[in-house]
Order: sequence, then structure tokens, then C-alpha cells
Amino acid sequence: MGNQRRKILGILTAAAVLACGLLAAPWTPRLSSDVSGDRALAEAIRPLLQKPADKVSVVYLEDGAAGFAGFGADEHTEFEIGSISKTFTAALLADAVERGELTLETTVADILGPELADSDAEIGTVTLAELASHRSGLPRLATDPMSVASLLLGNALHRDPYPASPAAVLEHAQSAPVGGRGSVSYSNLGYAFLGQLLAKAAGMTYADLLQQRILDPLDMKDTYVPVTADNLRAGAPTGRSASGLGQGAWTGNGTAPAGGIRSTAADMARYTRALLAGTAPGSKALDPQWGAGDGEQVGLAWFTQVSSEAPDRAVTWHNGMTGGFAAMAALERDAGRAVLIFSNVATGQEEAALTLLKEGI
Repeated sequence: MGNQRRKILGILTAAAVLACGLLAAPWTPRLSSDVSGDRALAEAIRPLLQKPADKVSVVYLEDGAAGFAGFGADEHTEFEIGSISKTFTAALLADAVERGELTLETTVADILGPELADSDAEIGTVTLAELASHRSGLPRLATDPMSVASLLLGNALHRDPYPASPAAVLEHAQSAPVGGRGSVSYSNLGYAFLGQLLAKAAGMTYADLLQQRILDPLDMKDTYVPVTADNLRAGAPTGRSASGLGQGAWTGNGTAPAGGIRSTAADMARYTRALLAGTAPGSKALDPQWGAGDGEQVGLAWFTQVSSEAPDRAVTWHNGMTGGFAAMAALERDAGRAVLIFSNVATGQEEAALTLLKEGI
């Protein structure tokens, strides 16, 4: 215990020192003037993009046909997709249910069995459905001292703040407080936990499970889970914060199921097309099932919004953000239409995607 305290103290001290201004001054991102792809799409999205921005890739999908436009990027440029990774984890759950391997009511205890840290703890009764719909009662982030210290250090150093191993994620989730169960409260910890539980139930790593169950069937060759920096592909890009500070890659390790996937606009268009067609493994994850407040519903990861101005028009969406990237996926399922935006600056592009989805090209 003493060694752990000293280690945490050292981490916090380093974070405090670095946060005091010893880092390089930021560079102000500006939207690239190098435009590629569909010019009409580029001109439609340009005034909608939130600033600051640098390299951006956009997909407009309608009736199965995808249009691409890029600013300093194209449909094959790699981006971190952040929390849109959760939709893949949700698809893995829905797929496992379709295969008859699990049910939505399978509990944490059912999967961990004798590995459950405390057989009397409430976490053991939490279901996979609750984890997948943010109704488990787990906090947004892990609350143990090492995770908190890693978060502070990662933010100070502008690098991945979530280095916990899969085993550590299982441990941290079991020791975290459970409160407000049954109500939707967004939890990155809950999704990291869900992904590792699915991997344990399948007897393989999360990365292998994702590859076998979703990426290979959809031929998504440019999508992967690096898990650690050592597994980043050659030339893997890094991004910048909204203030322009360079950011290290967020690979996530054990938290990868919540936000560690890297992909391209072309691959994400393939994924979204299959979701809209209902042919993607686990595409039932899209279906709204529980109230999320403010007129929204949540399915497995995906949120569905119905505007009071257009009650017959439902938009299913998920966004993502890491230290240096932002992503947004907005789908109008009944119309067979979707807009995807990927940026190498951590500036949210939600409104841009929703507006383009509504107004079209």
C-alpha cells in the first residue's frame, strides 16, 4: 500500500508540474484548404463545421450510396472515433444474444462466476442490458486512486489517460460505487466493463472478438483496436485539442471497448450502410428501448431523438471525442440516410452533422 501511495504521489506531482506551463505553446487549428471528393458535399458542410478544425472527413449516405468529402483528408484517412466505439461493443452484445450465447438479462455474476470479487455486492446483479444502456448505476469514470491519478497525468501530458489493463477494468468496475441504477447516466466505465465481460464470455480478447464478429464480416480492413501504442499502424495520425495542443494517441488498453477504435470514413460508411440495411452483426442495437430523458430514448449504446418540430422524424446518433479527435454519426433510419463526420481536432461536430442530415446537400 505504501508503494502504491508513493507511486500515485509521484504521478500527481508530475502532473502538477507539467500543468504549470512547461509544455509547448499551442498551434491554432485552421480548416484545411485542400478539398477532396464530392465538391457539393464539401460546400454544404463547410459553413456548418464547428471551429477550430483542421483535417475533416465527411460521409453523406443515402439509399445505400455514400458520398465523401474531405478537407486535408479523404475517405481513407485514419481517425480515432472515440465513444462511437461503444456502438461496436453494443453490436457485439446484440450479436451474442442473436447467437444464443448470452441474453440481455445475463448478469455480471453469471459471467464472472467465482471471479466475482464480492458475491453479495450489487454489481453482481447488474445486467448486460443495464451496462449497454447506461442504466447500471456505475459512475462515468473509474474512481479508484490509480485511475484518477492516470487521468490527471494523461491530461497534463496530453496522452492517453486510460491505460488500465482489461483485468484492472474488471477490478475497478467491481469496486466502484453503484448509484441511481435504472436511470440513464452515461458511463465510460460501464462500457469498458461490458466489453471486457463480453470478451471473457467469448474466451478471447476484446480486439479479437471485434475482429471476428464485426470487422471481418463487414470487410472493415482499415478499422482496428490498437489497445496499446505499440500496436498502432505505421503512420497512425495524432490530433490536437480544441486549443491546438498536440495529443498522444488514445489506445485505451482495457477501456478500448468504450472508446479505443480507429477507423476511416470509408470503413465507417460500410458499417453504417449495413446498420441501416439491418445486415450488420448486432444491428438490433440501434432499436430504442428505454427512456433517456429530454425526449430521447436509448437502445444498446445508440440514442434516438425525436424533435417536437418534426415528431415523425427520428434521428439515431452517437458521438465520440478523444484528446485530439472528434466524431459524430447521425442516422435517419426510416429515410435510409446518414451523416458521419470525423475530425483530427477535439471540437464537437454534432450540430454540423444533424443540420446536414436535416437539410441535405
